[in-house]
Amino acid sequence: MSRKIKLIWEFRGPVSAKTAEHHEIHLKEYIVIEKLDLNITGFEIQGEMQAIAFMVVTDENMIQVRDALKPHRGELYLL
Repeated sequence: MSRKIKLIWEFRGPVSAKTAEHHEIHLKEYIVIEKLDLNITGFEIQGEMQAIAFMVVTDENMIQVRDALKPHRGELYLL
């Protein structure tokens, strides 16, 4: 079983929540366009001025997605 990696895009400012929510739409579109077998995306509001959008990928998909979409950071996904 391969590791799962949570790729994260960070947004700051008064419209960060809406930006992260909208960015998730584009992440889902990318999954469909590239025909990837991925289904975990989302966004989280982390404060009044900070939010993230994320996509969970496998080791096999990580380099392709990282190079194409340039996330700000990544972490192991343990769920």
